[in-house]
This record gives sequence, structure tokens and C-alpha cells, in this order.
Amino acid sequence: MTAFHRHPAAPERRIAVIGSGIGGMAAAWYLSSRHRVTLFEADARLGGHTATMDVEVEGRHYAIDTGFIVFNDWTYPHFRHLMARLGVLTQPTEMSFSVHETARDFEYNGHTLTSLFAQRRNLLRPSFYRLLRDILRFNREAIQALENGTLAPAMTLGEWLDAGGYGATFQRHYLLPMGAAIWSASLQDLRDFPLQFFVRFFRHHGLLSVSDRPQWYTLVGGSRSYIPALTAPYAGGIRLSTPVRGIRRLADGVEVRTDAGTERFDEVVLACHADQALAMLEDPSPAEREILGALP
Repeated sequence: MTAFHRHPAAPERRIAVIGSGIGGMAAAWYLSSRHRVTLFEADARLGGHTATMDVEVEGRHYAIDTGFIVFNDWTYPHFRHLMARLGVLTQPTEMSFSVHETARDFEYNGHTLTSLFAQRRNLLRPSFYRLLRDILRFNREAIQALENGTLAPAMTLGEWLDAGGYGATFQRHYLLPMGAAIWSASLQDLRDFPLQFFVRFFRHHGLLSVSDRPQWYTLVGGSRSYIPALTAPYAGGIRLSTPVRGIRRLADGVEVRTDAGTERFDEVVLACHADQALAMLEDPSPAEREILGALP
């Protein structure tokens, strides 16, 4: 992780960061080491998808993450370094996937062999063994196709599953609901996913292997525990409950318009969703309209 260090000849600039998810808070943290940062957040709290709720059960208190939950040692190198630098405590955890279908009294959990057959009738179901066989076949064939470069760029996941003859049980009780859980999407949304993106993501996160998987971690006290340390350097410049109504470029800076009025900054960082960014821009370029407008 590279930190910004003040250079004697580098003038301090006024920078607005719009959005207080991890992207906005991290950008503001790095930039605040040499610039004056103001962070705008429409909500009454910081964090975005970092949303920890306090729950009490039988006298015990739990910090339950409802948005950002876990990270791993394969695909989060910069986040891990940042947490270490901030002194935020982490702890190893386990990740598993389970399915329960009430309509036909069907369930399993893939974490261990015992939990896989926790519903003992699965031992006698030929369809369940076909499910396991399809899981192993999909993992093998997806890795081979990715390494051989034979994944068609325009093909969807659903088209590839159908062309490969993967059974309905595998699709509806394993692969599609797993993807739906990851991306908060419907099963049809997952069938329409670009095949290359889906396979690359599953490969990078160890989801195409039974044994070679990353170590997952959670933050002690919930994901919100990093917010105080990450916002401390620019705490005085945080504006909660302050939605940005418009952004306009000037010859020598940028205007940011809120309900409180208009302020001028040297630079603006948009740390929000694409549709939100496009709605704020009062003078978007053709490229910005095309790119931001193409992201749902």
C-alpha cells in the first residue's frame, strides 16, 4: 500500500469526496495526508455497505454485519494492509454454502462430509449424487476452459450450462443460488451473467475447488470497527445527511451543490454507484454518459 507524503513544493488542494463507503473513506484517508478533504454523505451514518447491527440474544451481545461481511487472503491484499496499518483487529472465520427448499424438504451444507449428508435421505437419492458429480464436472471444465481461453466472450452462464447438459438440480440448488447469494440477484439474473466474468470471479475466490480455498477473515467487533480509524484524519470535514444535488466543472475547479449552497473545490472524487454519479453531473461528457449510463 502506497501512502501519500507531503512534498514541500506541492500545494494543498481542496478535494471533495462524495460517498462514504469503503471506497470513499479510503480515498479520503489517503488524500488527507497532503490535501484538505471534505466528505459528503447523503445518509445519516458513515459506511455504505459497511453496516453492523447490534443484536442481543439471551443476554449476550453480538455485532452482526449485514453488508460487508468477510474478506480473504487471496483477493484483498490492499484492504488487509490498510487494516494492519490502522491497527484494526481481524480474526479467521469459515465460509460455507447451504441450501434449503421448504417445498420438497430438501437441504444440505457443503462445508463437511457430515453436513453434506445432514439430511440422511440424501444418501439414497440418485439425484443428489448427480448434483455432486455436476459440481465436480463444472469445476473441472470451467477451469480448463478458462486456462485454454475457450470461454466465448458473448456467452452467458445460462447458455453454457444448457450447452454442457448440466442438470436442473445442479443449476437451481447449487450454482445459481450461490451466485445469487454473492451478488444479491435472482436466479434469472445469474443465468444472464457474462460467462467469462462469472468463471473468473469463482476461480479467483477459490469457489472452483473443493480443497484449495482462501482463508476468510472478519473484523473483530464487526466491519464498522475500522470506520473511526479510517475517518480520524478528516473527521472535521465530514458532512452527514448532505446529499449532493449537482456537480459542475469550472475552468479552475469544480462546483458541488447541496441543499446548503454551492462550494468550490479543486478536485472531486465520486465514490458512489454509476447511476448516482451520472445523476449528479450537470455537464457529463459523451463518454461519461455512455459508460456510466451502461452500468445498471
